Amino acid sequence: MAIKLMIDQQTIEVPEGTNVLDAAAAAGVKIPTLCHLPGVTSPGSCRVCLVEIEGARTLQPACVTPVTEGMKVHTLTKRVRMGRRMSVELLLANHPWDCNACVRNGTCELQALAKNLGITDVRFPYSRAEVPVDTSTPAVVRDMNKCILCRRCVAVCQNVQGVGSLSPRSRGFDTMIGAGAGENLCDAVCVQCGQCTAVCPVGALYEQDAIEDVWRALEDPKKHVVVQTAPAIRAALGECFGLEPGACVTGKMVSALRRLGFDKVFDTNFTADLTIIEEGHELLGRLKAALVDKTPVTLPMFTSCSPGWINFMEYFYPSLLPHLSSCKSPQQMFGALAKTYYAQKEGIDPASIVVVSVMPCTAKKFEAERGEMNDSGFKDVDYVLTTRELGRMIQEAGVDFLSLPDEEQDSPMGMSSGAADIFANTGGVMEAALRTVYEVVTGRELPTKKLHVQPIQGLEGVKEAALTFENCLPDWAFLNGVTAKVAVAHGLSNARKVCDLIVAGKADYHFIEVMCCPGGCIGGGGQPRMTTDSVRRARIQAVYKEDEGRPMRKSHVNPAITEIYKEFLGSPLGKKSHHLLHTHYQPRGQAPEPAKPAKKKASRKKAQA
Repeated sequence: MAIKLMIDQQTIEVPEGTNVLDAAAAAGVKIPTLCHLPGVTSPGSCRVCLVEIEGARTLQPACVTPVTEGMKVHTLTKRVRMGRRMSVELLLANHPWDCNACVRNGTCELQALAKNLGITDVRFPYSRAEVPVDTSTPAVVRDMNKCILCRRCVAVCQNVQGVGSLSPRSRGFDTMIGAGAGENLCDAVCVQCGQCTAVCPVGALYEQDAIEDVWRALEDPKKHVVVQTAPAIRAALGECFGLEPGACVTGKMVSALRRLGFDKVFDTNFTADLTIIEEGHELLGRLKAALVDKTPVTLPMFTSCSPGWINFMEYFYPSLLPHLSSCKSPQQMFGALAKTYYAQKEGIDPASIVVVSVMPCTAKKFEAERGEMNDSGFKDVDYVLTTRELGRMIQEAGVDFLSLPDEEQDSPMGMSSGAADIFANTGGVMEAALRTVYEVVTGRELPTKKLHVQPIQGLEGVKEAALTFENCLPDWAFLNGVTAKVAVAHGLSNARKVCDLIVAGKADYHFIEVMCCPGGCIGGGGQPRMTTDSVRRARIQAVYKEDEGRPMRKSHVNPAITEIYKEFLGSPLGKKSHHLLHTHYQPRGQAPEPAKPAKKKASRKKAQA
């Protein structure tokens, strides 16, 4: 049923059940808000979206007020403007005024709103008691002094990810967003996904900053510093410099990294291709064991590229850990090979090599600190920067990003296929795996349009596909007529649905891809804010465009991958491959915990002073 109403003298029709905020947006009227998270929550807690409704005694919050037939809404009256100003001033009275030193300076929604409302002074004294900043985890920092109680973080943690690490405590003026049963995030069941940092409107939640560590390494003449860039970075980094979501900036990104001083600019895509070879053979090995050898084998097999997903399994589904592929993530594979294969090939002492990753993900910071990630004899990955951190680093260096020429990654670990590009989005790892597995088994290309597997693309929470093997090569004849059933889930609440099916014995899949973050890595916790579904779709489109523009679109035809097996690794799942590229997982209560990060370092300017 359609409801007819008037907003600022404009008559519109919207579906019954629509709130005033969404109705205004449909009419092209923008109402400011701080607590509203599209498609997730509208708690009405910030009181910034106030509007005047004829017949109502007081101003009403647009995000929780449903439309009614004949309603007349005013969004621009003096009463509305003064009401919004009052709401923001009250928030500022409980918020530190250290904007210039805040990580969100220039990107803070509260700061921008105060500016837009013309607030240059606050009539109310600062009245908040200081609490310690929580730096207890390698990935996420919590500064509750800056929290405005919008509850976005609570909504995304509970409703989107289904983890429930964050929740409100106490009531009234004593209300605070708490972490689990303890005071610090390290005491909570937190998967380090960083989705809370991606939706926080202020500087209350953000990633552990590795910029100073990276600058220090780059300025050390005794260090050989290499950088790897995840596939999702190139479709989002441009947003840090004013470009539209989905602008692909691969060449400029490479150019910028060289100007920052990295000795080599490599690509995580290289080890994404390598992951497909290892993971694909692992899947085929499990299928052979089940169908030919008739030996006990754990199916379905889960992908293991997403560290937030791994943490989730260790916490919530330890009985399903054998279903995980033993492959390390591409980030960790790269680190292990940089300090073995690359060091050997270039004659560099691996002790002097520093591996820096640029990732869309805060959980990658946690993953790099896992105690088992040192199979090279050294820590596989030394420092992890998010997309946001790299953007800040480029700006700090004074590099004019938009005017940079396009450059290419270095060899030997910079060559990759289009299959590696699509690791960036939900369904991409599965599609890349199917491109290779089908061709290895049959000798023919995947028989789909442009090599894409349409049923597993898009933003639906759980997606399924089936692929029948026919006319297989002799070594794989046992797969003739076998229909491989696959599933793809993104966002941990959707992953939980799939896990529950397996626990209940109701799933007949062979292979399952899980991405921790909604949309996959393109929607990671370290990406430029805000990542709405429209932004996710734009980034996904850019990733597929990058893939389709490649002359090489299948992981197993990458000559650099052929070369590394010939020169160094031997064979997929071989002794050296297994030692360097594979790992194991344990229930979180038993697994070695990462070391807590050191206290916040002084800024470079202070250190130089």
